[in-house]
Amino acid sequence: MSRIGKNPVPIPPGVEVQLAGERMTAKGRLGTLSLVLSSEVTAAIADGAITIRPTSETKQARAMWGTTRALVNNMVTGVSQGFSVTLEINGVGYRAAVQGNALTLQLGFSHEVVYPIPPDVRIVCERPTTITVSGPDRQRVGQVAAEIRAFRPPEPYKGKGIRYLGEAVRRKEGKKK
Repeated sequence: MSRIGKNPVPIPPGVEVQLAGERMTAKGRLGTLSLVLSSEVTAAIADGAITIRPTSETKQARAMWGTTRALVNNMVTGVSQGFSVTLEINGVGYRAAVQGNALTLQLGFSHEVVYPIPPDVRIVCERPTTITVSGPDRQRVGQVAAEIRAFRPPEPYKGKGIRYLGEAVRRKEGKKK
C-alpha cells in the first residue's frame, strides 16, 4: 500500500481543480497547469480534496499511485504558492544580471553566457551573485535551475562555480610541494 498515495491532496482556497476524462487541470493565482493521468489510476474530487486510487493491484499500478498523487500535489501547490530555487555564484569576477528576456552570466569564459528566459519561469537577480528561479511548475523550475548550474558547476579545488543555495561541495586538497 502506498503511504504517499493514500493521503488525499487538499485543495487550498483560490484554486479550481477540474477533472475531464484523464486530464486534470488546476487553475490558481499563479497560472494554469494540467496533467494527463495514467490509465493505472483513477482520481476523484470530493470534500475539497483530491483522492487517487489504483485501478488494479499490479506493481505498475501501485507505483503510479504514489507518483500521480505527488504530481497532483505539486500541481496544486504550484498554482497556489509556486516553487523557487536559489542559485549562488562563487568566484572572482563571476556575476549574473537579467537583461530583458535573457539572463547574462559572466563565468570566467572569454564571452558572457546568454541564457534566454523561458516564458513560464521567472528569473530574478537580487545581487550579482544570486539567481532566483521561480514559477508554478516544479519540474520546469528545477530543469531551468539545473541548466543554469550546468554552465559552470562548482569545482572541488577552489569551490568556484554556480551552486544551489546550501549545496555542500566536497573540497579536495591541492597538489603538494
